[in-house]
Amino acid sequence: QVQLVESGGGLVQAGGSLRLSCAASGRTFSNYAMGWFRQAPGKERDFVATISRSGGATYYANSVKGRFTISRDNAKNTAYLQMNSLKPEDTAVYYCAAGPQAYRLGADSVNYWGQGTQVTVSS
Repeated sequence: QVQLVESGGGLVQAGGSLRLSCAASGRTFSNYAMGWFRQAPGKERDFVATISRSGGATYYANSVKGRFTISRDNAKNTAYLQMNSLKPEDTAVYYCAAGPQAYRLGADSVNYWGQGTQVTVSS
């Protein structure tokens, strides 16, 4: 079992930045690819970014490419999502996820989810 706890969400103006953190406990953190998904009201949970077990490979949704950066610190059992140049359409609940692989990690393949953290971007 892996427990994931997100933090760092909040309210920010368009063009601003936020850094989300995902602290993991339980099984060996480095055994899992890590990812971030988001869900806006009335919409499905969508892929945002993933990072491989070692951190050597990252993948991004086209909508966030060039603005968001995913990273991980295996010594601290923590994954991060740095979000810059935020837009109102980035408003959603952001979920941390642990899964078997970073490439093409879909929501239905995720092994563990965090509880989510709200990100609201005002215009």
